[in-house]
Amino acid sequence: MESSETVVGKVGVRSSVIESLKGFSFSGVRIRKDELRNKLTMPEYLRLAMKDAIVEKDIDAGKRHYDVIAAGGHDAPPVAAPEAPVVVFINSKSGGRLGPELKDFLQDLMSEEQVFEVLKVKPHEFIEYGLGCLEKLASLGDSCAKETRERLRVVVAGGDGTVGWVLGCLGELHKAGRDPVPPTAIVPLGTGNDLSRSFGWGGSFPYNWKTAIKKTLDKAIHGPTCRLDSWNLVISMPAGAADLVAPHSLKRSEEVVLDQDLKIEGALPEKVCYQGVFYNYFSIGMDAQVAYGFHTLRNEKPYLAQGPISNKIIYSSYSCKQGWFFTPCIADPGLRGLNNILKLHVKRLNSTTWEPITIPSSVRSIVALNLHSYASGRNPWGKLKPEYLQKKGFVEAKADDGLLEVFGFKHGWHASFVMAELISAKHIAQASEIRFELRGGAWKEGFMQMDGEPWKQPMNNEFSTFVDIKRVPFQSVMIKGE
Repeated sequence: MESSETVVGKVGVRSSVIESLKGFSFSGVRIRKDELRNKLTMPEYLRLAMKDAIVEKDIDAGKRHYDVIAAGGHDAPPVAAPEAPVVVFINSKSGGRLGPELKDFLQDLMSEEQVFEVLKVKPHEFIEYGLGCLEKLASLGDSCAKETRERLRVVVAGGDGTVGWVLGCLGELHKAGRDPVPPTAIVPLGTGNDLSRSFGWGGSFPYNWKTAIKKTLDKAIHGPTCRLDSWNLVISMPAGAADLVAPHSLKRSEEVVLDQDLKIEGALPEKVCYQGVFYNYFSIGMDAQVAYGFHTLRNEKPYLAQGPISNKIIYSSYSCKQGWFFTPCIADPGLRGLNNILKLHVKRLNSTTWEPITIPSSVRSIVALNLHSYASGRNPWGKLKPEYLQKKGFVEAKADDGLLEVFGFKHGWHASFVMAELISAKHIAQASEIRFELRGGAWKEGFMQMDGEPWKQPMNNEFSTFVDIKRVPFQSVMIKGE
């Protein structure tokens, strides 16, 4: 047997060794492309049926493909459902130039009809018409469609925003009584990828991605599942205020009745309401202002933001430009502590009573966090010792515990030390429900963000704006990567 030095010295041998290793997972088990394709790919008639249903927006549009199979009679061999049918939602604008290449690779691996570009086929369209078609065929006695629907798993290739979008649409299945809800795996194509990190799918798109994507799909087939809390957010703001330019995650809704257990001071004007769902975090203050500046620049000059590294450089420059690091030295009212404009009430674990929480005067940003991963994998809540948890009345933070961790940042330097995990953030509360009450004062506007989508929130000096956060009863089903 040749020594390692001899092998390294021979370019031809080295290349062949590398090529042979590309078919293996890191556990040493070879993942064959043809075997993976057989496990993932649905029968052609089901793929075409779903495609027609989505295109024509009619769940009955795909029935003609089933009729062809059924016309074969009892002598025709039965069509078997795949072992682990998978559909992929991909945001090909994420991941830089590799997004379109990944889409082509996946379509070649498991068929074009099972890979959806989210900007062309919206997740809710697949849920309503694609899955609706499978359920329709199953109701007609198609056992292959029935088993495919029951075994289905979903892979989302994109950033946290894309993952949240798909999870929200899948949650509608539970509301409609269309169980089971397919579990979800992730291919990280975004900048922060905190949802991907939290469930063991990694924080970035791998360099050797063609090998890694086969491993990801294999894990998506066999990986165990776990649960993830999601949180409903309602903004109730005075009508007649400046228009709210809402992000994709917020939708205008009918007026929502506020929880009457918490007394509201003063008269309530006619309100305008917006609702949305988040999976990782909601924040108010300077961190959201920096994110808003970055997103505005990226939308106006997209050529400046070509990948995660350039995004983070621009993000850092905005932190300095907007005064996040120099708050003690600047007189702008918008850089003062949030206690000037904000009141906070929470319901603690297993409690039905609202409790007022004092906001420290030094805090200029408040975050309500669901996961351990924030801002590209940091854990600002920290790993707290049992004695500290008991002293504060906290419990160990988990993604499915029905609680949000509420903490604050004082300024840019404080946030930087927290992100470097040299210190923890300013712990404020753990809560099963939250109400923020904002009133302008000297502030003309506030800034908020939800799972990386920031917006500018109009402020009113006379009437309050309320932000209510409550857990969604249904938990998302996630596939664990590790």
